[in-house]
Amino acid sequence: MNTTPIPTASEFQQHIRDKIQNFSHRAFIFTQINQFLTRQPRGYFTLIGAPGTGKSAILAKYAAENPHVIYYSAELTGKNQTAEFLLTLCTQLLRERLSANGITNQAGETITNLPDNVTEGSWFLSLLLQKISDQLAPNQKLIITIDGCDRIDRHSQPPGSNLFYLPRYLPNRVYFLLSRRPFPRDKSGLLIETPYQSLDLQEYPEQNRQDIRTYIENYLTPYHLNEEQFCERLTDESENNFMYLSQILPGIANNIYPEPFHWQPLPPGLETYYQSHLARMKNPDLSAIELGLLRVLAAEKQPLSVETMAAAINEDEYDVEEVLENWIEFLIAELIEGEIHYRLYHRHFQEWLGGLFPFL
Repeated sequence: MNTTPIPTASEFQQHIRDKIQNFSHRAFIFTQINQFLTRQPRGYFTLIGAPGTGKSAILAKYAAENPHVIYYSAELTGKNQTAEFLLTLCTQLLRERLSANGITNQAGETITNLPDNVTEGSWFLSLLLQKISDQLAPNQKLIITIDGCDRIDRHSQPPGSNLFYLPRYLPNRVYFLLSRRPFPRDKSGLLIETPYQSLDLQEYPEQNRQDIRTYIENYLTPYHLNEEQFCERLTDESENNFMYLSQILPGIANNIYPEPFHWQPLPPGLETYYQSHLARMKNPDLSAIELGLLRVLAAEKQPLSVETMAAAINEDEYDVEEVLENWIEFLIAELIEGEIHYRLYHRHFQEWLGGLFPFL
């Protein structure tokens, strides 16, 4: 792919390296991304997946293998603010393109002179993207990746505005690759009129499982622990979750868990990860209905309907639906006999939550 020569921002380099350690395949995802970039003249491509399913690693790998792509992560501390994003992105766009591949200095004349109101809406970013688009050769593309859109602080900009003030319209040969956890369709945070495609990892269970299995085998082979039956059971145990495996596998390799599949205590990194989930769900404190729903979701192993949960905690179904919508990034929704049922996104997160009662 021939793209404009814009190197990845140095402040994200270590983050990228951390994310792509032991990276495993995901070829079916890159195929869809490249098809979108080839078939569409411009647009937004969004990768959607539950926590720990590898979204960040995928975008980091894409940036690592395509060094002309601009990379930004809202996952990093301080990077979830709209002003920080606009200042970083616009400065990088202006500073890095300059004279590479014969592109003129026109778009870079104000490198050290960003407008004072550059963070007040998408006007300057849109103007800059249009100037860059006008200078691109027919075989060039400007590709910008933004990881962790669910982490963006919506309070850092007015209600109803696009996430990070992302432009509603995009000029030709300009693309954004986004990643985020599941969200209600009517609360995407993006109002756009340009080609758009999303890829929901939940819809590809077999491909995810194959990549998980490869990830396990690649990690355990140097330790001579890649026995077929063990890897198969660990694949089942993972529920296609890379974050879970990334925390468990080092303990397996170093014999910290003498009994197979008995991960106690949990690795500190996984414990911290689950605590961050709970902190977002509490926001900042649990109401009575939220506490009741957590108790039910943590106790029941089977997916539950809204009606069942409402009856279990003696609350109105509408109120239950509202809470579940706020928690959708941590839930798996399944259609069972024509009705949507919900469960927590991962069994081990569920078990961890269950262990917190009656202390919540």
